[in-house]
Parts: sequence; C-alpha cells; structure tokens
Amino acid sequence: MWQDFKKFALKGNVMDLAIAVVIGAAFGKIISSLVSDIITPLLGIVLGGIDFTSIIWTVGKSEVLIGNFIQSIFDFLIIAFAIFMFVRLLMKFQRKKEDVIEEGPTIDAKEALLVEIRDLLKQQK
Repeated sequence: MWQDFKKFALKGNVMDLAIAVVIGAAFGKIISSLVSDIITPLLGIVLGGIDFTSIIWTVGKSEVLIGNFIQSIFDFLIIAFAIFMFVRLLMKFQRKKEDVIEEGPTIDAKEALLVEIRDLLKQQK
C-alpha cells in the first residue's frame, strides 16, 4: 500500500496540481490585495465614496447584511475581470511564442526536388 501511495503522490500530475494550488493561493492573495487596496478605493473615489457594506435590512431583531453581499459580488466581478485580463495577456504571449516555433525548418533545393519527385511518383500510381 505504501508503494502504491508513493507512486500516486509522486506522479507528475499530482505534483503539478500541488504546485498549482500553492501558486493559486499566492495569486489569490495578490488579486485580493489588488482589489481591496487599489481598485476598490479608486472606484470609491470615482463613484463618490459609495460603500455597499452600510446597506442593512432589519427584520425583527435580525439584521440582513445585504450590503456585504452586494460588495462581495462587486469584488468577485473585479477579481474575475483582473484574472481574465491576466490570462488574456498570458495567452497573447503564448501565441507569439507558438508563432515563432511554427515557422519550422526551411527546405533546401535538393529536398524540394526530392519532394517534387515523390509527389510525381505518387500521382503515377
């Protein structure tokens, strides 16, 4: 059983997943800081200091913190947009890298002649 567990735990996919979780957690902290420390205050300035967290509905003796919920939705949209822009930027760099790789080797005159002969022989059959 220990050997099977070792094989499973040390597989490339499991290690990649573990690394992705750790990096994702760190990236989540960066994005949360970006939203709470930079974007939200700037939007507060632009929108005149609107703070949704102060919206509270009182029902009997209970308080429904609808403002916190609205603020969470707002934060989610900002975070989703920030991640979308980051992924889009990464994909743009990836496409440029693939374009450079896809050029492939050039064929010299001898190889081109051999390819032409091969194609002619295929047509005759």
